[in-house]
Amino acid sequence: MIDFPHSLESFEPFLNSEQAAALVRIHPKTLQRLARIGRVHGYRIGKLWRFRASDLASWSGECGQMTGSCAMPISSVLNHPCPQPSKR
Repeated sequence: MIDFPHSLESFEPFLNSEQAAALVRIHPKTLQRLARIGRVHGYRIGKLWRFRASDLASWSGECGQMTGSCAMPISSVLNHPCPQPSKR
């Protein structure tokens, strides 16, 4: 049995583009584009994008991204003046 340090108890697994896009109700390619231009915090591992649910939740809350059951139009999302994510 492996004994993990306490810091791993709060480990947050990464989501792939499809899973992450479903959380914020946008298309996976749109989410990847937002990550590429720095509007959403994402991690590029090779050719794949990975996201944290907590990062997406704070982004969608800051930007007012989700309204009811549908997301904003793509042009509004891409041009929205939401704060840029901090570099980690």
